[in-house]
Amino acid sequence: MQGTTDPTRVELLDAAALCRHLVPDGSVHGFLADHRRELFPDELFADLFGSGRGRPSVPADQVATVMVLQALEGLSDREAVQQLACNIAWKVACGLALTDRGFHPTVLSLWRTRLRASDRPERVFDAVRAVIAQTGVLAGRQRRALDSTLLDDAVATQDTVTQLVAAIRRVRRLVLAAGALKLAAHDYDQDPGKPACAWDDPEARTRLVGALVSDALAVLEAVEDLDLDADQAEAVGLLGLVAGQDIEPGAAEGSFRIARKVAADRVISVVDPDARHMHKSRSSYRDGYKAHLAVEPETGLITATELTPANAADGPTGVGLLAGEPPGLQVLGDAAYGGGETRAALRAAGHVQLIKPIPLPAAVPGGFTRDDFTVDLQANTVTCPAGHTMAITPGGRAVFDWRCGPCPLRARCTTAKHGRTINIHPHEDELAAARRAAADPAFQASYRRWRPMVERSIAWLVAKGHRRVRYRGLARNQLGLSLRVAAINLRRLVTMGLDHRDAGWVLA
Repeated sequence: MQGTTDPTRVELLDAAALCRHLVPDGSVHGFLADHRRELFPDELFADLFGSGRGRPSVPADQVATVMVLQALEGLSDREAVQQLACNIAWKVACGLALTDRGFHPTVLSLWRTRLRASDRPERVFDAVRAVIAQTGVLAGRQRRALDSTLLDDAVATQDTVTQLVAAIRRVRRLVLAAGALKLAAHDYDQDPGKPACAWDDPEARTRLVGALVSDALAVLEAVEDLDLDADQAEAVGLLGLVAGQDIEPGAAEGSFRIARKVAADRVISVVDPDARHMHKSRSSYRDGYKAHLAVEPETGLITATELTPANAADGPTGVGLLAGEPPGLQVLGDAAYGGGETRAALRAAGHVQLIKPIPLPAAVPGGFTRDDFTVDLQANTVTCPAGHTMAITPGGRAVFDWRCGPCPLRARCTTAKHGRTINIHPHEDELAAARRAAADPAFQASYRRWRPMVERSIAWLVAKGHRRVRYRGLARNQLGLSLRVAAINLRRLVTMGLDHRDAGWVLA
């Protein structure tokens, strides 16, 4: 059953009664000491405890307070509970006695599990967002800056051999029929590591990969017709994915080898199948997740957030972050949000775009770009800088072909053997209008003033070790991200003078 806090009961050695004056009023700890029950009332978490019987849980306001402070300071469960036992500011914030040791670290794990399984897993973030709405701090502020940042995963990236061994071991552990098979490539039951192999010998590596894939196929065949529960089905599906994503048929019939290409949306670890590989630039890359943010640039408050695998596109996710907002926002974003589909979705939602256009590469360095060609969608034609006009094909292409051969401008236009080809985007008008708007000095001045402010919020987000996620899987880390954002927003509101009075939440 759910435990509650009795506000009329004061312990003899109550930390707030004895030490509240030691905790600064302008701190998150001091604010939670005074207002945690208004911010996190018992009814906010009542659905997590369906039964009214049994031993009472730790009170909701105390657990929620610990979760917020834990996310704010970047602590593990064990470190957070240690702070609760020893740190006076934490005891004051949670309403504990000086001699109270708090609770066991597994309490935090239990509450996160119950939150994830509930209909409102991000209710702590929603509670802080409701405070923001009630204060009216965003009233009249019609700008939202969109951005994302890559977060490292909490596991080691695995190569193909390691993934195959781990996936086979998991299926054998969960499915009896698979565990009973006699497999030849490796001792899966006793050895979790890589099989013995002369790794500098290409033929030995190929034989090993072929044997591992043959073992994987044998396991998949053995469980094909079985009725599997959710965990078993997930393990079998992951084995099938791993056995296929990096493998291609070898030269001999029935043999296999590692493919000389990278599969799209490749799983990089069977320990965390949701993590993905992402290049931030040609020389810089990360394995893990991507945190997407919508930020009000004047206050730095994060209005919405979402976690995706690292290879997810920014544009569609950014549009989703604005789904609950009224029309008429000025949306700021870099070129990652400059795609035609994203722009069309923002225009349909009634928002004004202050988004950098996607750069137009020149086919020849210093030569003509797309904007040097005249696209007439009404006439369905494209005219090149030399004056040649071509019709746009049903496939959306204008092919200049042989006309480029004798053209005196060819050296500035193309090096293609068959001449220049212009591909027409389905949202050509949207993209062309965006490039024209970006040339306006007013656009550039406003973008330079407001867009960089989102970097401040991202710096707050990843501080104190939060560049790396703490958990495995998208759902667990999405909850962790929402708690971190709730803590950052609450700290910002406290800095701005957040208080609770008879009329509700206000900014002093």
